[in-house]
Amino acid sequence: LLIEKYGFHHISTGEVIREEIRQGSLLGLSVKGFIDKGQLAPDALVIDLIADYVSKHKESKGNIFDGFPRTTPQAEAFDKIMEQHGTPVNLMLALEVSDDELIDRLLKRGKESGRADDSCESVIRNRIDVYKAQTAVVADHYRRQGKFRAIRGTGSIEEIFRSICCLIDPLLEKPDAAGSCFLIFDAVIQNRVRACSLKICERRL
Repeated sequence: LLIEKYGFHHISTGEVIREEIRQGSLLGLSVKGFIDKGQLAPDALVIDLIADYVSKHKESKGNIFDGFPRTTPQAEAFDKIMEQHGTPVNLMLALEVSDDELIDRLLKRGKESGRADDSCESVIRNRIDVYKAQTAVVADHYRRQGKFRAIRGTGSIEEIFRSICCLIDPLLEKPDAAGSCFLIFDAVIQNRVRACSLKICERRL
């Protein structure tokens, strides 16, 4: 919906990594060990992927990065990347739901997709623990900058989408909106589609 409304491009860092695994590359096999244990991919890998993508898509209307940043070092590195490209982060939206709801959504997705890391509750709980220990602090990083806003992550997709747009649209209407960067932090699959994802929407007007 965000792609349709705002004309953004989408990149899933998780899919990029999974493709490396499917190809059986040395990098993919090393990352697979982390994923199978419900752990996050190393910061250095994800940061390099994002920096490369941003440098190759300077002329796009905007980008949605799915699965990044998930740690404070990644957020700090992302801030530097975006500042270097003249699009500093100016808003972070966090979609919040309960642990039980997250586990239920992921188990259902595991049945539909066949993904092993979505089919075992103990692995899912470990991912949530990792999220709370590492990823949740990203919210604190942007809260300290006065850029954090929370949104209820339950309800229909359309309801959540409207809530997001209600915060993004006014910012895009500002005279200095060109080069804005918006972060939509969706814990572990608030959008009912992806796990542990953080969507970053960079809007170039």
